Amino acid sequence: MHLSPDAIIFWQYGFFKLNATIVFTWGLMLLLVVGSKVITRRLSTDLKRSRWQNLLEIVVTGIEKQIEEVGLNQPQKYIGFLGTLFLFVAAAALGTVIPGYEPPTGSLSTTAALALCVFVAVPFFGIEEQGVGNYLKSYVKPTFIMLPFNIISELSRTLALAVRLFGNMMSGAMIIGILLTIMPFIFPIIMTALGLLTGMVQAYIFSILAAVYIAAATRARNPASEPEAKE
Repeated sequence: MHLSPDAIIFWQYGFFKLNATIVFTWGLMLLLVVGSKVITRRLSTDLKRSRWQNLLEIVVTGIEKQIEEVGLNQPQKYIGFLGTLFLFVAAAALGTVIPGYEPPTGSLSTTAALALCVFVAVPFFGIEEQGVGNYLKSYVKPTFIMLPFNIISELSRTLALAVRLFGNMMSGAMIIGILLTIMPFIFPIIMTALGLLTGMVQAYIFSILAAVYIAAATRARNPASEPEAKE
């Protein structure tokens, strides 16, 4: 049993290593790109729609509704980023039903990369919504003394995102591996189902937290909203 897909080396030449994390990450990326291209190549605006399009619209509508409930009034603006995060983490978990597959989200390097994407997206959307000046002013409110604490908060929640997803995915894989070793003929189906459920929950939590951070950045201490708050 491997604690991380980083430990599985497929090819190595000197310092260059091709491990399971890289292979399965790029495999998932290719699957998502090709799959989205195939599913969306024959979209219809008429009443007659394929089952794939109906399923796709249900997924997209559901994600948009969740984004709107978090507090983002224009979900179409953020669904490309947040929806991709959800689909990637969810696909990484669903792939565990394939023998020999190791979820790349079981590697801290993958979860850290996803968290860094959120770290960059938060100020990007915040600046786009509020402007550079108003967004930067939010770091020194209510007083300039809060500047270092606000910066630390930004860094710490990025670290928390990475460690949370990595810890949950790794611990789930370890528990399944231990139980399968002890009682291999009883637990496989049950534990695989529980693993899939855990993965889907983690995909939902990760994308929702990202949406919450973006919502806070786009409306935090926005002068336009202060009169409404006072009323």
